[in-house]
This record gives sequence, C-alpha cells and structure tokens, in this order.
Amino acid sequence: MGHVFHRSSGRGWRMRKRSMELWPGWISKLQRFVPDLAIQTPLLQVAGSEAAKGRFDDLVEQRQQLGLRALPPAELDALWPGAKHGGLRSELDGRVDPLKLQHSLRLAAEDHQVTLIAEPVEALERYNAGWSVLRAGGQRDFFAAVVVCAALASSALLTPLGHDRPMTPVLGQALRLEINDTPTNWHQWPAVLVDQGFNLIPDRPNQLLLGATVEPGAEASEDPLAVMRSIHGQAPEWLRSATVIDHWTGLRARPLERPAPLLELLEPGLILASGHYRNGVLLTPATAEWVGATLKTI
Repeated sequence: MGHVFHRSSGRGWRMRKRSMELWPGWISKLQRFVPDLAIQTPLLQVAGSEAAKGRFDDLVEQRQQLGLRALPPAELDALWPGAKHGGLRSELDGRVDPLKLQHSLRLAAEDHQVTLIAEPVEALERYNAGWSVLRAGGQRDFFAAVVVCAALASSALLTPLGHDRPMTPVLGQALRLEINDTPTNWHQWPAVLVDQGFNLIPDRPNQLLLGATVEPGAEASEDPLAVMRSIHGQAPEWLRSATVIDHWTGLRARPLERPAPLLELLEPGLILASGHYRNGVLLTPATAEWVGATLKTI
C-alpha cells in the first residue's frame, strides 16, 4: 500500500514513494533467481464511509498519474456487495509473495558470496574501532560495521550499549480459506482487496488469504479471529461459510514514542534499521538504499 498512503508529505510518504520507484527494478533483478516472482496488482480499497470516500477522491486528484482511480458503488457491487460508498483502485499497489521474495533474496545473497549464519546473536560489543559479535555457540566475529535489523530482539542487543530503542509487539493473524459456495478462479478480482483494515488476497483457485494486524501484545485471541471472519459483520455469505484450511500468526515490531521504522546511525559502525511495524516488505528497497548510503559514510 504505497501510493494509497493517506499522507502526502513527511518521511513516511517519501519512503513509500521511493520504495514504489525501486520495486520494479528489484523484481527484475531477483527474477534471475525466482523467475515467477512478480508484483501482483492492482489493489482495491473499500471506502467505509462518506468521509473515507472524500479522502479517496482527494488522493485521486493528487495522484492520478500514479494510477489511482475512484470506483463508484455500482462498479463494486458484483465483486463486493455492500460497498455503498465506493472505493479506490490503485493500479501499481498490490502484493509480492513473501516466501518467493525471501527465497530469491537468499539466492541473490549467496550469488554475491554473502555468508549466511543461522545462529542467534547473543551480544554486540565495541572492539577497537569496530564491533565484536558474540554468537549463541560462543564464537566471536569482528566487523567494521554492524546493521541491526532484528525487530523485537533489537532492544536486547542495543540497550547494553546505551541505546534505548524500545519496541512493542503487535500480533497479526491470517487465514487460508477455501470457498465452498461459488467456485472461482478470481479473474475479476484485484490482487488485494482491503476493507476496514482486513486484507483479502486471492491465492489459488477457490482459495483466499484473509489477514490483518489486529492485536496489541504477543498472544492470539479468538475474538479478533471471529471479527476477521465476519469483517465486522460486512462479509458476504460466501466468505462467512468458507472453510479454514490454515491459520498462522506473526509479530510486528512497533517502536515506542518514535515513528516507524527506526533508521539511525547510532554511533560509528552501528546502524539500526528495524521496527518497520506493518510495512517491512513495502519499505525494503528504500530501507536498503538508506543502509547502503549510510555504510558508505563509515
């Protein structure tokens, strides 16, 4: 959700805009490793009120050249009954399959002779003009620079060094649903439909992903799951009667008293790039560009 971001100024908008500019080039390069990796578009956001419709109309006026278009209720009726305030269609926003993306990045890292170490880091320590990294197995590695992007675990590494960057977990739940009533191949659907903060993503014939970041804390509860299934009572019957075939949860790291994400050069050779909250995939290219530029200054 880059171009449909509600603000038109500030760091949040600049990072989204830059990431949206960079993503096509990233995908093109990563397709060398995973040929079917792609940005799937468009994204359709349902207006929940007349006030939301007004905000959508303002965005269209500002960003029509970026592929935004307002949709009247009649155009949405067959797809999503009950969208009486219409919606916003973004031709360039959408989704990237996160598993394919991770796989492609790992293969690209190996191709660039990056060593991947699947072992927890216990501590960071200053060492001469650089940094000592202590692994859980007891081994130490020494580097001129360290980039901390460990989400909720970042604080445990930074606090002993005198850098207090607290973050709080926000849990998201997702479902894979099988549609029973009306078999569909989703040809008429956008890549992502967003209604009241819930994301519906056609994933394969007759199957749909439904998810949202809905709960503070780290423990899943049943109530938000029920709300998600019903979309606050607005879900069509075919969605309510769908069969749950998979369910998972994940934690987002949300910075406390600071805007997300945390991008800071804390001291020479110590870079923090973490706490992206719900926008880690979206902001990956802009974050990487910032980290690369910062490393060149060290």
